[in-house]
Amino acid sequence: MLRSTFLNGIQYFTMDPSHTETLRERIAALPTTPGVYLMKDAEGRVLYVGKAKDLRSRVTSYFQPGADLLNSRGPDICRMVEKVVDIDILECETEVDAFFKESRLIKDIQPPHNAMLKDDKTFPYVEITTGDDFPAVYVTRTPRLKGSKLYGPFLSASAVRDAVNALQKAFKFRTCELDIREGDDARRYFRPCLLHAINQCTAPCAALISKADYAADVERLKKLMASKRTVLLRQLKQEMESAAGDLRFEEAAKLRDRIKAIQSLDLSGDIHEDVQPEVFYIDPKYGLEKLAELLDMENPPRSMECIDIAHLQGGEMVGSLVCFIDGRPFKSGYKRFRINTVEGIDDYAAIREVIGRRYCHAAEGEELYPDVILIDGGLGQLHAGLAVFSEMIIKPPMVIALAKREEEIYVQAKSSPLRLPRNNPALRILQHMRDEAHRFAQHYHKILRRKRTLEEDVATGRKPPTRKKPRNARRSAS
Repeated sequence: MLRSTFLNGIQYFTMDPSHTETLRERIAALPTTPGVYLMKDAEGRVLYVGKAKDLRSRVTSYFQPGADLLNSRGPDICRMVEKVVDIDILECETEVDAFFKESRLIKDIQPPHNAMLKDDKTFPYVEITTGDDFPAVYVTRTPRLKGSKLYGPFLSASAVRDAVNALQKAFKFRTCELDIREGDDARRYFRPCLLHAINQCTAPCAALISKADYAADVERLKKLMASKRTVLLRQLKQEMESAAGDLRFEEAAKLRDRIKAIQSLDLSGDIHEDVQPEVFYIDPKYGLEKLAELLDMENPPRSMECIDIAHLQGGEMVGSLVCFIDGRPFKSGYKRFRINTVEGIDDYAAIREVIGRRYCHAAEGEELYPDVILIDGGLGQLHAGLAVFSEMIIKPPMVIALAKREEEIYVQAKSSPLRLPRNNPALRILQHMRDEAHRFAQHYHKILRRKRTLEEDVATGRKPPTRKKPRNARRSAS
């Protein structure tokens, strides 16, 4: 707890050592790598999400005896820290990765003590159109769903705009919205804009460059965007040093700014890993059509169910089942299962129990199977589910599994998994189901954990048993 004291009319807060001792032991075991940390209260709710270049150092700063959180972080964080009983972490490869993971988690969870990144603002991309005769290059927060090559997302919109402006001086691509076609003879009479006059665009609008030559410039730009840009940066640094040596300081300053702008392109996420759902909205109907093509189904599936298992070292093992109708959650069809027949850590056995309990009536023809049954997991989880269905009289039409790490789709009767781009509409539908089943399973698992902890505290005398008021007493009080 935070202790409150007054000195000269000013209220000061200090940490109660007994409250932080257990947390300090846990924090001491945290890695020193970049990552994201989630601070939780006694009920498992996420209070705050933060990023760190060094997880152990960053999290420790909240619980140091001499930490002046009131002045450094404000009264809201002071109140939050006294409620923290658990900390989860997510390790990342770089600090940039941690930034994007933090942003995604804050938008999804909406923690009460995070003040920033809770709105629907998105990170920008560099977009190169691919469906035009003369591709254009844009910095945009609303990229096209098809017909373009994307790079990013990028942390800073202003920095990436400076970088594109610097690259345009080298590759002379167009950034206008004109519809330029190779067979349009009227281009010969078109007057190009100022960018051509300052030698920053080759003016395909005025037919001053051929389609083949312009395409070659764009291809070089794509290779540069996909590389580490070390050759270009080395050349620019040499030019800057040469200009400074010849006392051409204004030119050297411009080259310095150009180098800084191009280096900012490294502060970007991965187009497949750091997907922003706010940007790439998928119509559920379209996603189901693509899923039907993927699974060789005659018609798009209407009803789908997903199964997930949650536990902590085998304790309080539960199963969840979520139902989707026409690609949208149907919460009246959600079910949860407390695993009764499994001891220890055995996810396969838990999946078999859930499937046996959920689909026993469908196996006898007393109700209908869903069009698609999705299991959270890989090939082993899929085989565990198929083993139960093989013993049933009536079998489901389609059973698949979705592995978390590589997002591979395992399909019954297929030897190798399916790998799809992260923005594929069919994959997005399956990911939505998988994530919802995981959330529902974790919620039930945490309920059982809190109940067990309370029962242990009551049994050992650390807490008194809760007593319910008599029904008559509650009525008279109201």
